[in-house]
Amino acid sequence: MTDLDTLPDRLRTIRREIRAEYLESHVKPWIIGFSGGKDSTLVAHLVVETLLSVAPDQRTRPVFLVCNDTLVESPVFHSFVEKMLTQIEENIGALNVPVQVIRTHPLPEESFWVNMLGRGYPAPNRTFRWCTDRMKIRPTSRFIREQVNHSGEAVLLLGVRSAESSMRAGSVARHAEKSVGRLAPHSDHKGVWIFSPIKNLSTEDVWMTLLNARPPWGGTYRDVVTLYKNALGGECPFVVSNDDAPSCGTNSARFGCWTCTVVEKDNSIESLIAAGHDDLLPLADFRKRLKTVSEDPEYRSKVRRNGQPGLGPLTYEARRLLLDELVALREETGLPLISDLEIRLIQEQWAVDKVENAYREIKIIAITQEKLLGSKI
Repeated sequence: MTDLDTLPDRLRTIRREIRAEYLESHVKPWIIGFSGGKDSTLVAHLVVETLLSVAPDQRTRPVFLVCNDTLVESPVFHSFVEKMLTQIEENIGALNVPVQVIRTHPLPEESFWVNMLGRGYPAPNRTFRWCTDRMKIRPTSRFIREQVNHSGEAVLLLGVRSAESSMRAGSVARHAEKSVGRLAPHSDHKGVWIFSPIKNLSTEDVWMTLLNARPPWGGTYRDVVTLYKNALGGECPFVVSNDDAPSCGTNSARFGCWTCTVVEKDNSIESLIAAGHDDLLPLADFRKRLKTVSEDPEYRSKVRRNGQPGLGPLTYEARRLLLDELVALREETGLPLISDLEIRLIQEQWAVDKVENAYREIKIIAITQEKLLGSKI
């Protein structure tokens, strides 16, 4: 980087790259991985801004702005992201650009509460991080596969940057080694290509750009700045493979799922509470409750789901107790913490488990009796 390589120069280069890639002859649709944080917001901004410089009759490649909702997002962050998505939806039509907002979310039977309170999965931790795959990777992967099935291939635009961390820098470098032009093949999804237009920008570059720009779809980026300031951190990023999973639950302050127990202490939610979001206090307390109950052997089955001895699922008593407390918390806060459909699916899972456990117990008794009879012959 030289003195002549200023931020405006770097942004002009990025816009040229985005424009050139958009105008390539292939018909791969674009999928922008949008988390609502500063990096994915800048990618969305630059793409829409660049599309406006393309002649209307050349704006033929569809662009999907895909945002995943885990259904247990921090209420503050969820409200912020939903406000931005709604603003984009309401104003993007007037810009005459082929951008469509897509919201993905886990299937009801794969939601956080159905897995934890229905199937009895203990609260996620660093060694059993079951949540990321079911709540983030699978929902978005389904949409990506639909686009690949329809068009043969797709381009995934991500707001990853080498300056984020040494791990991220390594990931960017690995993709660069395999790249074909501007695109790199996705390691897990056949037919998906990764385009990382802002990979060489610094964190300061991102903030300087957003602070001095107005969203093409209207409004300002002041709310983004305020959110980061109050949360003392950043968003849990957009992920589409298990290689990205460690991005959730790191020691840094991040706003994401309010139920996240992968971290020992949720610095983000505590910072938001300190900034005046007192309504998050009961959620922070319940998050600790999930962790405490999951780590207490008294609330865990002594047999794993595979029938082997060991610390198994949460007991029915623990699941029922936590569900009752969660429903009470929903009434207390007025927040949609769990849906009635999820409650029904949880209760149905309990019924299935009871039948399976009864069958397992009968089988064990039968095997024991068979052994006893055999020993007498």
